[in-house]
Amino acid sequence: MVTGKEDLLNALIEAFLMEKGTREFYSQASDMSVSGDAKKTFRELSDWEQKHMDFIQSLYQSVNGDIELRSFEEFNKRTEAPMTEAGIPVKDLEAKIEKYQIKDEKAALTLAMEIEGKAYNLYRKLSQGAKDTNAKVVFEEMMAQEMKHVDYLKDLRLKLVKVY
Repeated sequence: MVTGKEDLLNALIEAFLMEKGTREFYSQASDMSVSGDAKKTFRELSDWEQKHMDFIQSLYQSVNGDIELRSFEEFNKRTEAPMTEAGIPVKDLEAKIEKYQIKDEKAALTLAMEIEGKAYNLYRKLSQGAKDTNAKVVFEEMMAQEMKHVDYLKDLRLKLVKVY
């Protein structure tokens, strides 16, 4: 688990793996959801997490110019990501979905807001404790991205309330 004391390259790898774990969770949540709206919400979130992974990968490669794209893609395929960006193990979230089943968009939004809020707090904590200035900048950027997710989910929830 990332602590904020990593150098920039290690921080990028840890952030990449957390984003990967979250993307995998959202993808599985989409597959397990019984509501079309919940499926769509989780699919969109999974796509956003993939964009975060792409962003982090490009940062890593720009910092560490000697790494080939193919070797990073192999790393991505071979490496498991057991933790989400919220600091919650993927298996714990999967168990939560299996236990409660996401039956509607409201339940999907509630779970996603919890994950994204915790992710924001984790990146905030990491940015405050980062020893490496560049790692601090990366964590602050990830914080900003998580806040965009939270705002998006809040807007969706407001629209949902207006529908009912």
